[in-house]
This record gives sequence, C-alpha cells and structure tokens, in this order.
Amino acid sequence: MRSRQAILFFSPAGRSVPDFVTAWVNGRGLPVITVPQAAGVEERVLRALPTLVVVDADSGEEGMQLCARLKGDAYTAIVPLAVVTKRHATDLVRRWFAAGADEVITPMFEPGEQAGRLEALVTRAERDVAVNPSTRLPGTTEIERAMRRRMDLGEFFAVCYADLDHFKEYNDRYSYNDGDRVIYLLSRILHDVVRGMIGKDGFVGHIGGDDFIFILPIDSIGTVCTEILDVFDTLIPYQYNEQDRRAGYYFGKDRRGQLHRVPLMTLSIGVVTNQHRRFTHTAQVSELATEMKSYAKTQAGSVFVVDRRHDPEPGEEGSRTSEA
Repeated sequence: MRSRQAILFFSPAGRSVPDFVTAWVNGRGLPVITVPQAAGVEERVLRALPTLVVVDADSGEEGMQLCARLKGDAYTAIVPLAVVTKRHATDLVRRWFAAGADEVITPMFEPGEQAGRLEALVTRAERDVAVNPSTRLPGTTEIERAMRRRMDLGEFFAVCYADLDHFKEYNDRYSYNDGDRVIYLLSRILHDVVRGMIGKDGFVGHIGGDDFIFILPIDSIGTVCTEILDVFDTLIPYQYNEQDRRAGYYFGKDRRGQLHRVPLMTLSIGVVTNQHRRFTHTAQVSELATEMKSYAKTQAGSVFVVDRRHDPEPGEEGSRTSEA
C-alpha cells in the first residue's frame, strides 16, 4: 500500500491509534497506516514520502533509533515526525527530542491542543519544503500556486524570469561559496525591490541555482525591472577582487581550454504577461517565460525584455510578434 499522502503510525506493541490522531486525520481525509516494524516504516517512507510519521513512545529504544535514522537521512528528514506518549516525563521528552523528533505530544495537552500541535507540525513542514533552503524564498510549488491564484482571479499580471549571465565562469574562477553568496545577494535584491516598490501585490520565488521568478502587476514592469537591474549592476562588481573589478573582465578557459575574456556578471530578465494572451495552465506561462529569458540572454549587458506577442484575434492566422 502506498504511503504518499498518508499517516504512518509506528507501534510495535500493537497499540491502537490515539483518538485525537484519528479525529485529526479524519478531518484531513487521510488514511492511517499502522506499521509494527521499524524496517517497514523506513521502507514506506523511502518508497513514497508520507504526510506524517507518528511514533508510539512505548516503542522505547527501537522507536528512538528509528527516529534517529529517519532524521539522519537528508531525504527522509523532511517528513515531520511526532511522538505520542501516555505519560509526561521531562527526561523522556528530552530524549525523544535528542533523537530528532519534531514534536512530542504528552497527556499534559488537552485533546484539542494535541490535534492542533499535529496540524501546526504538518503545516510548518509543508511550508519549509516549499521554500528554497539557501535563500528561504518560495520554491516551484509556491511559484505555480501564485500563478494559478492570479489566473483563477482573472487578474492581469506579469511573470518575470531572472537569470545570471556568466555565473558558471564566476564559480570556476572563484568558488562555490562565492557563487552561493551571489545567489543570496540576488535573492535579496529581488525581494527587497519588489517588496519595497509594490508590497503584497508582488511575489518573488526561487526556482533553484541562479534562476528566479517574480510576479508583478503589469503596470509596474518597467519601474521594478529597471530598479532591480540598477541595484544589481551597482552591487555585483564588489563580488570580484579589485583587479577583476577595475578591469571589468578576466580571462577564463572555454571547454577546449582556450583563454577568452569573460565580462562581469549581468542579469537577464524575460517577461511574459496575460495582457494579450489567454493563459490556461502554469506550464504554458513557464514555457513562455523561459523562452523570453533565453532571448534576453542574447542581449548585451543587464536587460529585461517583454513578450509583446498576442493570441490571434478571430479570423487572424497566427499571432503578431514584437519583443522589446
């Protein structure tokens, strides 16, 4: 039986699922799978990440070792794990937390609070998984959700795909630590400019690496993108040593080992809007934004380009194209 979108309850002693867990699970419409063997829990978690693992504290040392193994693996550690105990003992609770438990629920909590703690635990886990770990910006799941919400509301909006130019060469010359610092710097520029200029009407997400998405009202494209590029071009030279910064370039090797001149990093932003298009799916938006980002990268310097194409009117064949 698949454990995806399910609750796993580990109780080698054969204890029944606690009533507050059953009530909470029924409210979410998720199945509860009771697993009596630690190996069975690990197998199911590795096969398909469940929504939550609940461990019966009566499992003792076996349960603690299971907890430590699940939380010690980078893949399974993202699954929230709660321990349910029938008695409140400070030393015992401390040992479970030391083993890696995300929550320990004891009889000192009323049933309503016990269920609330499970809900909060799962909500926190879902939020943490949905953000990029290096920048703490929303990841692809939240990016798609932000697009879909605007589409469902019938709003006019712009999706902007930002990507660094010459970032790989920078990593090769300096280090991945320096590269991570540049990515974090870009994340702060995007977040602070968008938040500062349009507040809650904007959205900034991190796809991964040096790829970012931000969403704006259509009438703010020019002012926001121009400010982002100005701030970026002002700050990015200081990520280089003095010699490279003064020269405005450095020499790097291409794939054939030939030396060539590498300019300082620039920022390319491709922009698509639904002003003249009918978006029906987020994948369509992503495809067009990627296309415009690739077009922007063919231009010199830090630039933003907006897709001016529109869907054909009734009777037209094809669509007129204008990119700027």
